[in-house]
Amino acid sequence: MNRQGTDECQAYSAGSRPGSAPHRYTRDLLRGRHHDTSFAQTKIWGEFARPDAPQMDFVFAACDNAAAEEGPFRPGQPMSAPWGADPVKVEGPDSVKRFGFSKTYRTLRNRISIFVGLPPGSHDRMALQRNLDGLGRFAAKAD
Repeated sequence: MNRQGTDECQAYSAGSRPGSAPHRYTRDLLRGRHHDTSFAQTKIWGEFARPDAPQMDFVFAACDNAAAEEGPFRPGQPMSAPWGADPVKVEGPDSVKRFGFSKTYRTLRNRISIFVGLPPGSHDRMALQRNLDGLGRFAAKAD
C-alpha cells in the first residue's frame, strides 16, 4: 500500500498474536522485491486503538482467519474487508511454504492496485464497503 498508494495513503501492519519479529519468509520476499523493511517490527492490534494512534480509514485483514477474530476497538469506525489467506498455514517443504508467501503477496498487491485505482470521492461509504467486500470475494475466486 505504501508503494502503490498516493501520498495520502499510509499503511500499517499489526496482528492479534504477532511473533517476536516479522516472519523470515516475509522479510526475504519483500527485500527481494526491493521493499524497505528496515522499519518492520511486529505489533499487536492494540497499538492502533490508543488515543495517539493514527486515524484508520480502512482495515484489510491479510489473513482470512484474522478477519473472523475479535479485533480491537478502532476509533473512527474504519471500513474493513478480509483480503487473504494466512501463508503461515501452508504446509510442506520450504519451497512450497515460500510459494504460499509469494501467492499472498501477489494477491494483496493486485487487490491494493485495484483499490488505489478507484476514483477518489466517487463512492459513498456503503457503496465503497460493498466494493471492498466484493473485491475480496471476486479476487479470491480468481486466486
